[in-house]
Amino acid sequence: MTYFDTKLEDVKILEKNDYPKKGHTETILRDNLDELIKELDIKDGASISFHHHLRNGDNVLVPVMKAIAATGVKDITLVASSIFPSMAEIVDLLEDGTITNIITSYISGPVGEAVSHGKLKGRIIMQSHGGRARAIMNGEVEIDYAFIAAPSCDEHGNISGTNGINSCGAIGYAYSDAQKGKTTIAVTDYLAPYPNYPIDIAGEYIDYVLKVDSIGEKSGIVSGTTMITKDPVGLKIAADTLQAMIATGLVKDGLSFQTGAGGISLAVADNLKTYMIENNIKGSFASGGITGYLVDMLEEGLFEALFDVQCFDLKAVESIGKNRNHLKMSGSMYGNPEVSNVVDNLDIVILGATEIDTDFNVNVTTGSHGMLMGGSGGHQDTAFGAKVSIIVSKLFSSRIPFIKDRVDVITTPGNTVDILVTERGICINPLRSDLIEKFDALKVPHITIEELKKIAEDAMGKPKNIEKTDRIVGLSQSRTGDILDYIYEVK
Repeated sequence: MTYFDTKLEDVKILEKNDYPKKGHTETILRDNLDELIKELDIKDGASISFHHHLRNGDNVLVPVMKAIAATGVKDITLVASSIFPSMAEIVDLLEDGTITNIITSYISGPVGEAVSHGKLKGRIIMQSHGGRARAIMNGEVEIDYAFIAAPSCDEHGNISGTNGINSCGAIGYAYSDAQKGKTTIAVTDYLAPYPNYPIDIAGEYIDYVLKVDSIGEKSGIVSGTTMITKDPVGLKIAADTLQAMIATGLVKDGLSFQTGAGGISLAVADNLKTYMIENNIKGSFASGGITGYLVDMLEEGLFEALFDVQCFDLKAVESIGKNRNHLKMSGSMYGNPEVSNVVDNLDIVILGATEIDTDFNVNVTTGSHGMLMGGSGGHQDTAFGAKVSIIVSKLFSSRIPFIKDRVDVITTPGNTVDILVTERGICINPLRSDLIEKFDALKVPHITIEELKKIAEDAMGKPKNIEKTDRIVGLSQSRTGDILDYIYEVK
């Protein structure tokens, strides 16, 4: 009630005995997972969310889902930002109907294989990181219960990723869950004194704090390849990629840049570092999942700042606690297409791929046997947002050609992919005639993707078709919510 249109003489003045009583709203503290799950009284059909900043070291998702399953609840929609091999135990929950649907940005290991073989009774929706944040923030995806793996938390629910025995640095993908979850639970193994600072997620969003023995092992953050390749083929690709980057005209003062944690991508970053030092170039920012290699570039003054949504190694975790210009960001700030975001300000992004087709569509969702073993993560977000997106890959891998007539699943649409660099040549998307002109002017050699495909097939033949059923087990979604492709059950 505003009282602006009310006669002042009609406004009731509180009597002394009616004054509001002094008191505080408390976050509820619990120390027993099974009892908390019973207290929450989760119903059939609920949606349960988790984030993945401990990656393969996470020990929150599995215990929580097993505790929920023990109550007999069915038809859960699992809204996990990523699913890793360490979460294999939830395969049983797919088979018994506890989990019916999954929404995620990345999936690998036994859970991905189970979904590919039809063990999920409903469907899986594969989103990008920015698309996930968009869908949660605008209400397209509703979360009934959000469980936040909190490296540290005080009794009032203030969460920090910087402190605690399992500090993981940035926890950007948990922000939207905390803000939009109808009931939000911070799960922590480090109950910090109040106030727990620096605060990443404020206690105002937290309903319960659950103290457990362990939320996992932060050493599991370093899962997958996070070392510069030593393979001569990979090093050639990285060197050629630097030449392609230079040819775009974007490697200059003010450069904004993102690369992944794969061996070739890190070699590209290392080459870029040397080039920037030799040519006295200072960039504006690097972004994404941050590695120690980008931390080195920050500390050597090659970038003004880092925007970090998740730490890919422990050096990045250490950096975020000491470097004031190593900035944390939410998944929404990173790539939500409905708000001002970081990826739309990128100059160049370096990305990997499982396969690419002659329309430059990229698949990082399924592997050579058609099974789920990855996902967009920030792939399609950055490809769309960056001025130039560059795919780096070997042309041959395990005797399976990399270029196809049509990828198995479209993760990132071809109209957002600009350049492909392999050991046998550089291809430029015909849609980017401006880049073709720049490369030609500098006499940087490039060939068509059709020519590169022929080179591969002449050497190795055409790949065999993947045997699949007619059953659709999932959908590949664009960052804006449109459907890019179907995901079929593998025989």
